[in-house]
Amino acid sequence: MKVIAIIPARYASTRFPGKPLAMLGGKPVVQRVYEKVAPLVDMAVVATDDARIYDAVEAFNGRVVMTSANHQSGTDRVQEAYRKVSEALGIEYDVVINVQGDEPFIAAQQIQAVKDCFMDAQTDIATLVKPFHKEDGLEALLNPNSPKVVLGAKSQALYFSRSVIPYLRGVDQEEWLERHTFYKHIGLYAYRPEALARITAMEQTPLEKAESLEQLRWLENGMRITVRVVDIETVGIDTPADLERAEQFLMEIKKAKGSL
Repeated sequence: MKVIAIIPARYASTRFPGKPLAMLGGKPVVQRVYEKVAPLVDMAVVATDDARIYDAVEAFNGRVVMTSANHQSGTDRVQEAYRKVSEALGIEYDVVINVQGDEPFIAAQQIQAVKDCFMDAQTDIATLVKPFHKEDGLEALLNPNSPKVVLGAKSQALYFSRSVIPYLRGVDQEEWLERHTFYKHIGLYAYRPEALARITAMEQTPLEKAESLEQLRWLENGMRITVRVVDIETVGIDTPADLERAEQFLMEIKKAKGSL
């Protein structure tokens, strides 16, 4: 199974402009993501719309492709990048993994988990979830910026929502985390190339517009999203404050390795 990882990286960001080039432990964030992912797949490519990011990736000898600045989502950018790379190399890959460019601590187990989903021939798209634990607290469960997922019996996603799903009728909200396993969506996706081409050609759907979650468009159009449950959550970077936390996390990792 040939696997390509594409890392969409935009310079423009409302909360953190220039985020992919922000320095983390002496390296740009995008370099840290690339170096984590590249050894785990057959090909890794950064997809960007900015010359500064393009030049930075070339400077550390990474693979990079320039894409349009007019894409509505990272998924659209991944599709354009995949098409360009596939045509340039004359290679069709079996799986395309969309790795967020602000996830420098993505784990090998996470990449392997989404790859394993494609052992099932019925899988169009794959993603990951992590159980909420009691120690996470009710506030984390109620956070609308942390989408929740309901799973079917065959490990397929039934629905994604910013609301808590399912609703536990007759149970005090303070007891929800003790009485049911809720799943948090982790934004790592993988697709068969034909599925990726299909979803990027779809029009927005009512549920997608309501929740502002593009994966609902895919479900509304009858596509199967296979889900794997993991208990690993990486440190994403959305703001300068997140970068400070990531620096601390990186220091802790280095200290731990030094103690081995």
